[in-house]
Amino acid sequence: MSGALIEVAAVSQIFAARDGSPTFALRDVSLTVGKGEFVCLIGPSGCGKTTLMHLIAGFITPTRGRVSFAGAAVTGPGPERGVVFQEYALFAWMTARQNVEFGLRMRGFPRKARTERALAALERVGLAHAANKYPHELSGGMRQRVAVARALVVEPAVLLMDEPFAAVDAITRQALQEDLLRLWRDSDLSVIFVTHNIDEAAFLAERVVVMSPHPGAIRADIAIDAPYPRDRGSAAFGALYREISADLAGGTRNAA
Repeated sequence: MSGALIEVAAVSQIFAARDGSPTFALRDVSLTVGKGEFVCLIGPSGCGKTTLMHLIAGFITPTRGRVSFAGAAVTGPGPERGVVFQEYALFAWMTARQNVEFGLRMRGFPRKARTERALAALERVGLAHAANKYPHELSGGMRQRVAVARALVVEPAVLLMDEPFAAVDAITRQALQEDLLRLWRDSDLSVIFVTHNIDEAAFLAERVVVMSPHPGAIRADIAIDAPYPRDRGSAAFGALYREISADLAGGTRNAA
């Protein structure tokens, strides 16, 4: 993709096994994500999805190859790449507003500015009314919305989401998916979303990148030409689900 916002070019990631021998978590992975795209990474446990996410976030550096943002090499974390983890990772002793403010405080924003921005971010995720509540006073879905607000408050260009809805019940998960689509469609954010869930990928993504394990590699890159909102009960959705499922099972589609 010309002018890609995120580019992963021929990246391999090698870790040492317990006996000291090299083990490939990823081998020769290439991927591009454009501005405003919603891309889901899907694959079985151990396929390197989270490793790839951590490389894009700048938490680790590739053993081989290059990861870049807007043409510049990624050498560490940056505010242009917001991250939402599976675990809420909220500070129990801080209110929702204070949790959202935390990154701004670390960057030296004055109190008034960070409070205004935190409240605006909580409003975007529908939690302005809970700004002064502590994490233990919030449901799981509300805590994850706070985590999303915390990532959004620094106004990133890319939102990296590592199975963010896996810990909530099915009804809350669907509500969070719909909230995320609304946030994305109302902005110019790019979203890279890791999931194990075929239904989730089919419902959310413009592209579904299917990964195979041992070592982690891209098996398929599926462009989804289906309008939003998507009807899970439709024949088209069922066909898309089967297509992703077949690629996960090792179909013959060529990887992009």
